[in-house]
Amino acid sequence: MDTSLIDEFELDWRLAGKAPQTAKDYAKYLRQLLDVHSEPTLQQARQWLLECQSHATRRKRAQAIRAFGTWSSSAGYGAMSWWRSIRVPRDIQRPQPTATIEDYRKARELFTTAKMTAIVEVMWSCGLRRGELARLEIEDINFAESFLVVRRSKTGVPRVCPLSPTARQALRRCVGSRLSGSVLGMSSNAIRLALQRAGLPACHAWRRGWAVHALRCGVSETSVRAVAGWASGAMVSRYTRALSSELARTEFAQRWALGHQIRPT
Repeated sequence: MDTSLIDEFELDWRLAGKAPQTAKDYAKYLRQLLDVHSEPTLQQARQWLLECQSHATRRKRAQAIRAFGTWSSSAGYGAMSWWRSIRVPRDIQRPQPTATIEDYRKARELFTTAKMTAIVEVMWSCGLRRGELARLEIEDINFAESFLVVRRSKTGVPRVCPLSPTARQALRRCVGSRLSGSVLGMSSNAIRLALQRAGLPACHAWRRGWAVHALRCGVSETSVRAVAGWASGAMVSRYTRALSSELARTEFAQRWALGHQIRPT
């Protein structure tokens, strides 16, 4: 099979506005398959999937084949015409570390410097990914209207994240009199190590905690998705599945406290 088809597939995926990182990952797996079998058959593809020890990677490999097969069929190329016979392994849902309000309070007690306080407040206020936090520039912050802009995200689509009053104040102290440049002056790995040394959850656990806490406080799923940069509710559901009953109880309790009785019509 001509490997240039993979380049074309990756380009079309990105032109369609889909996540660039996903296109890059799919292209990587497809090239790995072609390195082993230049003209893979269904049986060879299945064997290639079985040889992978990691369930998550096997799932990604299968998704790559099906995504490429779908694209190839629609474009009339007919490459990997057997792609419909490839089954994607079911996603195994495991409990994921999620930062809590207690972790937030602990972090505020541990960190006293302006830089580390800003990191904690922005994680708890905006749910930024570690790389997004490291790339944050002073020009990306609108102090007057209390929001920041994530210009380079995982999906390639910029988004706006509202800032809580405490996050705005922490960023203002961190920035000081500077008008431009990096807010933190730290790499993504440096942020990871700082949290690790303090015995705090990793940055992505803070992102999950932010989503759960926002929903608990009555923020709509639509708003959470917009700020997080999620195109669908799948990630919200994944993050909150284990806490869905608690979230439901909280929401009903809040409505009853406001005097909103839910009655049959």
